[in-house]
Amino acid sequence: MENSLIADAELSVKGYTISTDKQLLDLKVIYSFLNNESYWSKGIPFERLQKAIGNSLCFGVYHHQQQCGFARVITDNATFAYICDVFVISEHRGQGLSKWLIKTITNHKELQGLRRWSLATADAHGLYRQYGFTPVSKPELWMEIYNPYSLNQ
Repeated sequence: MENSLIADAELSVKGYTISTDKQLLDLKVIYSFLNNESYWSKGIPFERLQKAIGNSLCFGVYHHQQQCGFARVITDNATFAYICDVFVISEHRGQGLSKWLIKTITNHKELQGLRRWSLATADAHGLYRQYGFTPVSKPELWMEIYNPYSLNQ
């Protein structure tokens, strides 16, 4: 498997791999989860997801070559990375895949030496704390334009 980032011998023995090879991504599985099960991307048009994946560094999690997890990183590969769309399909949870995925992302060779990593989560603070993430140190400096309805445009 090209670009495999096998970093956990125990999970590899169980048939799990992580790869950044976009050719391996099962867009139907990713779309189904993000559109139907996530709290952050419900209603995302398929074409919008394809564009997002095309412009991101993507990490697919596979069990015997079948997609069972995903994350993407929006980055300039020099100063900043934003981790998003992280998921593991329910029947594969509880095996440490999320931890392995975040460890693989934060250790990825193209993402070393960045000034800032960021992400947003409603329910996985404990996972991300294990990898050094903390609440934004100076939230008064951060601003946003939030338009969830633009997903359907």
